[in-house]
Amino acid sequence: MSNSILVTGGAGQVGKELQQIFPEATYISSNEYDLTSETSVQDLFTFSNFDTIIHLAAKVGGIIDNINNPADYYLDNILMNTLMVNYAVKYNVRRFIGVLSTCIYPDNVESYPMAEHMLHQGPPTPTNFSYGVSKRSMAVHIDAVNKQYNKEYCYVTPCNLYGIYDKFDERSHFVAALIKKIYEAKKASSDKITLFGTGRPLRQFMNARDLAIILKRMVKEDITESFNIAATNNLSIDTIAKIALTACDCDHMHIEYDSSKPDGQYRKDVSTKKLHSIFPDISFTDLGQGIKEVYNKLDL
Repeated sequence: MSNSILVTGGAGQVGKELQQIFPEATYISSNEYDLTSETSVQDLFTFSNFDTIIHLAAKVGGIIDNINNPADYYLDNILMNTLMVNYAVKYNVRRFIGVLSTCIYPDNVESYPMAEHMLHQGPPTPTNFSYGVSKRSMAVHIDAVNKQYNKEYCYVTPCNLYGIYDKFDERSHFVAALIKKIYEAKKASSDKITLFGTGRPLRQFMNARDLAIILKRMVKEDITESFNIAATNNLSIDTIAKIALTACDCDHMHIEYDSSKPDGQYRKDVSTKKLHSIFPDISFTDLGQGIKEVYNKLDL
């Protein structure tokens, strides 16, 4: 590879969005390199010369998959994150951007939204504890590398994502799973959808394209700060579901909740004050419009 910008996780939803707006970067996926294998990671760096790395690759999934497979989520993420940061240092990569998740933040804090300095004020939520710890560890690793080796590596912590390249299977995140439920209910001429939990938890959601735009700007503008990335909305699951029904022209459907299933973390909204100080002109896709775009592209 001769390109100086590497993006891991190129087959994921953010990676695919980046490819549309940032074609000059080199994109790799798990089909090409197993980032949990040191031999594979060493091969990647040995035959390349990277100036900048955007590390998107991760094992991700919904709440039930996290609950059922915590060891897999921990091991895969801790290995690929540790190896990528370590080899970036070893091969003197100038810039490294690690992409985390708001799952790294404490399950409960005294005040919301959570600012960047609150990261270590408590453990992550129990429902995806191992995933949260593995991703938080990359933040610790990057901070340690900066201190010991005088690097300017950084990490961003985006809120929940959705988009046209999302997964629509058993590992779906909430909005993707929600859109699929609406799509399938409409095909079946059903007048209802059933969702896990109570509908009360609060979530920030952002279109994956918006995150891709910010990541591209970070590279182009040589931003080395670590910060949260989120839209300003913080809506209940029930409100998001109703927005989705309207966006999908399914207002006639009603929502049932299965309270025997877990709600997950009640709230985990993060502060965007630092984000807006870095990019004061930033804007985000309207949630209803974004969901409508995804729904219209479904071909399940």
